[in-house]
Amino acid sequence: MIPPSAPSSAPRITRPAGDLVIEIEGVTKLYRMGAETIHALRGVSLRIRRNEYLAIMGPSGSGKSTLMNMLGCLDTPTAGRYEFNRKNVADMDDDELAAIRNQEIGFVFQTFNLLPRSDALHNVELPLIYAGVPSHVRRERAHLALENVGLGHRMHHKPNELSGGQRQRVAIARALVNNPSIILADEPTGNLDSKTGVEIMALFEDLYAAGNTLIVVTHEEDIARHARRIVRLRDGLIESDEAVV
Repeated sequence: MIPPSAPSSAPRITRPAGDLVIEIEGVTKLYRMGAETIHALRGVSLRIRRNEYLAIMGPSGSGKSTLMNMLGCLDTPTAGRYEFNRKNVADMDDDELAAIRNQEIGFVFQTFNLLPRSDALHNVELPLIYAGVPSHVRRERAHLALENVGLGHRMHHKPNELSGGQRQRVAIARALVNNPSIILADEPTGNLDSKTGVEIMALFEDLYAAGNTLIVVTHEEDIARHARRIVRLRDGLIESDEAVV
């Protein structure tokens, strides 16, 4: 089980990259605001493989939020190609896209996005409910996911009975419960104090070591340096794409 409160003491490892899971080629995204056209992405090309731990960085207006929404199949390109697990996202209907968001991508948000009146166990169960998993199976899987983030003893507590770090652990357990292809985290430490942020990044390190593929969107350099690769955006373009040593 992953320790609930202490940063990982394991040595930093880099796992060999696996099969291609995301391929974006020449992607542009335009938004119209009245008479003005906003070029959020300007021909971005990017490949992400299984076993990678990738950070996406950039200042406000750089396009990183647009790219995150694209990667998570929450938005579609104006032009260009996006393939997820070798399938063209443009050819998918709404049901197929919803299935990818529910089963293939585990989302972790800065604001946790937990149901306030539901306990931790039920919050983690939600993706399994949408996937039609039988109740006894989903409760067992949700319990295991909470155990794996060190919160098995808090599974019947509601969000207002948990600390910020514990709420984020619940959100991470929810992201993991469907065994997704990737975990996509948007500013995962943004609402946490520095000590709790260190603990959450130690948990991410353990998730990476356990075989998960992680994409973290952040504006914080120290958070990005936990990844093994940093993609920096500026003005809708990839400014740099480098390994972290």
